[in-house]
Amino acid sequence: QRQLVASGGGSVQPGGSLRLSCVVSGFTLDYYSIGWFRRVPGKEREGVSCISAKDGNTYYSDSAKGRFTVSRDNAKNTVYLQLNSLKPEDTASYYCAANEDLAGTSCARILDRLGWYEVDAWGKGTLVTVVS
Repeated sequence: QRQLVASGGGSVQPGGSLRLSCVVSGFTLDYYSIGWFRRVPGKEREGVSCISAKDGNTYYSDSAKGRFTVSRDNAKNTVYLQLNSLKPEDTASYYCAANEDLAGTSCARILDRLGWYEVDAWGKGTLVTVVS
């Protein structure tokens, strides 16, 4: 059974940083692209970042570019999302999701709502709160 568990959230002041971790189990991380998403109650899910299988190419939403960095350590079955220069509007529940992607080409699709059907497994989230 494929499982993903995000952790590392917390409460920080604007301008602060957090590092989120997504630990996976039940599948071989090497063959999966991993996306990070966030959701605010009452609003639609938003694709934030993705790191592809095979080549490790990275993708970011416009709101994440220049501030967030995604990385992966396949040996540790873990994907990270470094959040820097946090803003109050970054407050959300952040969670990761996996897509089996041997070609390493699905990241751009799964970050968009039209590609969410391709996601094979959604993980549990971690709450990030940015407040003065």
